[in-house]
Amino acid sequence: MLEIFLKTLPFFAIIAVGYWAGRSRFFTAEATAYLTKFVFYFALSAMLFRFSANLSMSEILDWTFVIAYFWATLFVYLIVTAVALLRWRSIEEAAIEAQCGVIGNVGFLGVPMLVLLMGEAAIGPVMLVLAVDLIFFGSLVVILITGSRDGRMSLGILKTVGTGLLKNPMIVSIVLGFTWSAMEWPIPGPFNEFLSILGGAATPGALFAIGASLASKAAERMVVASWLSFSKLVLHPAMVAIAALLIFPVEPYAASVMIAAAALPVAGNVYMIAQHYGVAPTRVSASILISTAISIVSVSLVIGWVS
Repeated sequence: MLEIFLKTLPFFAIIAVGYWAGRSRFFTAEATAYLTKFVFYFALSAMLFRFSANLSMSEILDWTFVIAYFWATLFVYLIVTAVALLRWRSIEEAAIEAQCGVIGNVGFLGVPMLVLLMGEAAIGPVMLVLAVDLIFFGSLVVILITGSRDGRMSLGILKTVGTGLLKNPMIVSIVLGFTWSAMEWPIPGPFNEFLSILGGAATPGALFAIGASLASKAAERMVVASWLSFSKLVLHPAMVAIAALLIFPVEPYAASVMIAAAALPVAGNVYMIAQHYGVAPTRVSASILISTAISIVSVSLVIGWVS
């Protein structure tokens, strides 16, 4: 366990350096925003395209895996939603809280860390987790918030969701990569080197950006934020483990990657959604801050257990 902790420590150390840079104002909020944009649109997209272009969709697409992860995530999503509604929160707030309870930082933290810690074979399972999070649950939160405000479902909501998916560089890069793989085109040497160099900036850039963005997060609504952090770091991976190991038996290695991915802290893009729609941004902010701090130990424990 100590060995796993020492392996994960450098990742969180880079986050800590980013946090110091943001907290000391050495890195301003504007600088953090531009770094995040560089990682999101360029470095991470290059990494995801290169990974997916070298994979075969037929080999990694495991419907049992998808069903197990989807079932467990939806189960926790409904629990967090029910708790929010019992506290007389609105549908909008319940949707945002549910998003905190199940959507982990797979793109910025999970892809680089799990691939390095668990081997390159983890790429496929991590991609499937990311796809379910982005395509289904990323769309669901927009549908619930927009539908709640409009009082009904409309084609306009579906257009908003579709446009959002098409504009998400992570989805676009994965789809383009799998298309390239399906066409069986070899990646030219110079292009592959370009992707490798640019994608190499994704890991340190993403981790530093996570830390710098955490510096601006406020630790308010601690009781609710603690519940949401518990849901994300404990309840979600526990239900994923039950689904993948008992209910919908998944191949052991893929199941271990799925469980580790489910143990990641609350994703930063949940805050972006909350801020964009003006729904409980400080609550989300506190959840990201608390879950990320606790995950320094909890993620190591989970990876050590599944390994």
